[in-house]
Amino acid sequence: MTTENSTATTAATAKPTHGRFNLAEAAPAVYKAMIGLEIASRQGMDPALLELVKIRVSQINHCAFCIDMHTKDARKAGESEDRIYLLNAWEEATGYYTEKERAALALAEAITVLTDGFVPDAVYERAARHFEEKELAQLIAAIIAINSWNRISVTTRAIPGSYQPQG
Repeated sequence: MTTENSTATTAATAKPTHGRFNLAEAAPAVYKAMIGLEIASRQGMDPALLELVKIRVSQINHCAFCIDMHTKDARKAGESEDRIYLLNAWEEATGYYTEKERAALALAEAITVLTDGFVPDAVYERAARHFEEKELAQLIAAIIAINSWNRISVTTRAIPGSYQPQG
């Protein structure tokens, strides 16, 4: 989930979008705060990079609704099918992603999984070499936002397939 327009689009379709309940209706203040975080986290960031990060985090979190949404948004932004398909194996897909993208994907995975209870220094330092501090802060916020959206969508059983990009 990314914008209020996205929600309006899904609400206008014939397919239901939520299996359990719709957060925007059940907790509008929380939904509004999430939209605020989403908008703030995107400021000054490369939209194509953010879509790759959102797809990868959504894959890890098994969020079908968000995978559907962000692959559609990535295609609309001009992302290639090969790069979208290979995100599951980005580390082995040499030559498909820039070093900056690879650093962002590694950071996204580390923040999402937290298997060791922290983001390893090497992963953070790799990202810090490719992103200025302000941009790194925005990237971290975007990763936190998509993780939150994934958890909302998985918990509420948001139904994939209804989202259509705007414009």
